[in-house]
Amino acid sequence: MARVSQEHLDARRRQILSGAAHCFARNGFHSASMQDVLKEVGLSAGAVYRYFAGKEDLIAAIADEAFGGIRRAFEEAAESTPPPTPDVLLGRVLRGVFEGQMYGLERRACAALVVQVWAETLRNDRLSNTLAEGYAGMRVAWARLVEAYRAAGLMPSGVPADDVARTMIATAQGLIAQEALFGGVEPGVLENGLRALMSMDLQKIS
Repeated sequence: MARVSQEHLDARRRQILSGAAHCFARNGFHSASMQDVLKEVGLSAGAVYRYFAGKEDLIAAIADEAFGGIRRAFEEAAESTPPPTPDVLLGRVLRGVFEGQMYGLERRACAALVVQVWAETLRNDRLSNTLAEGYAGMRVAWARLVEAYRAAGLMPSGVPADDVARTMIATAQGLIAQEALFGGVEPGVLENGLRALMSMDLQKIS
């Protein structure tokens, strides 16, 4: 029997995750069954269970991939000279999430899936741990970026790097939540808003 290439295995795993993400975004984690996922993916149960033990494995893998992509964007930004400013970087990150990184989902469906993941962590210890690890990794990546800003003379050293990191992560999370709840949130909205806040002249405030 011919050996299956790693490229084929990776493509099949991606196919399963993409189908599951579309199914979960449309039906919700609790309403969607594994039979729904199998129908969406168009594969047999044996083919899917070769990669994932069940629905919880699929949800955890989707969450891990989402955090991995965002963390890599922050890490790459920290290595740039000079690093992109927060408005540019967060706009880039949100475009990556909304425009294909999350399995080709439409923007609002993508945001809704992310919010579902956040909500599921409140009842699922395994997913909570996955989310906590991803969040911790993002904070480390952002803290490195803050150090890059300081090295480039773009940011003073008075505020702890982790405070800046958590604030910027919260900004991205807020825009994702707005898109999930209300729709119509363009990454350019975030860029414009941050750019305006960054341009404030604090010396004029008494």
